[in-house]
Amino acid sequence: MNRKKRQRLRPSVVKGMKSVQFVRLGLPHFHWDDLYHWLLMISWLEFLGLIFILYLVTNLLFAFAYLAGGDGIANAQPGDFQDAFFFSIQTMATIGYGSMYPTTPYTHLLVAIEALFGLLGFAIATGLMFARFSKPTARVLFSRVAVICPYNGVPTLMFRVANQRNNWIVEAQLRVTIVLPSEVTSEGHSLRRLYDLKLVRSQTPILTISWMAMHEIDETSPLSGVTEDKLAEWNPEIIVILTGLDETVSQTIHARHLYGASDILWNVRFVDVLSRGKDGDRHIDYTHFHDVTALGK
Repeated sequence: MNRKKRQRLRPSVVKGMKSVQFVRLGLPHFHWDDLYHWLLMISWLEFLGLIFILYLVTNLLFAFAYLAGGDGIANAQPGDFQDAFFFSIQTMATIGYGSMYPTTPYTHLLVAIEALFGLLGFAIATGLMFARFSKPTARVLFSRVAVICPYNGVPTLMFRVANQRNNWIVEAQLRVTIVLPSEVTSEGHSLRRLYDLKLVRSQTPILTISWMAMHEIDETSPLSGVTEDKLAEWNPEIIVILTGLDETVSQTIHARHLYGASDILWNVRFVDVLSRGKDGDRHIDYTHFHDVTALGK
């Protein structure tokens, strides 16, 4: 049997969707066309570590190249690796203290090449740093659990969403999809079943504090007639996608979350977190954002 390549997606791919792991078979782990994308995906620690390693290795290689040219650096000890290494650093960074300088055509040529490498390297590193800093991000809080309880006499799936930043998310939209167990057709095709869950309100002009998302489980719902035991048997996944425009940076942002069967609680409701103070201001208590209580309380 041929061994297939296994590729495990990076945790950032499923960020905000718990610790779900997907393994790709038959695909390469890395493609050079995706280098820019990969450099934006890795963590800051990995990125800075990579920059440091490339900087160190490049200066080491140029230091050996200077030593190979003999005594071509003024005021440097002949054959001294330390002097050659720090001369390389000065050249790459275009510092030029003046105490050490090239004296032979070979060293002059190496200095010209290294200066070009330095200019290109710093330009690329600066561009990547800016791209990483300028990526639009969202700080959206999803309730840890979803609930199914009656609302106006109709069983309703509910979860809460909140903006953790002190600004507005303009034209915020929610899309909710449920993934049900695979079904096999009469022809033998096995396909996962994905159904969109219609929300009572799927968009809001501004998201500032909190939003209660609700899906009515009526005869048109994929969850019509489902019971707690049936839902546990299905073991579905509910995928929530939020998109909107961050008013501060005027860029589109998105956030995502996943609810499993164990995250869905029955016949309870969320604790009220909104109140109005004596001064007329509205208050939201995020310490109880994920809390639920029995119906009727």
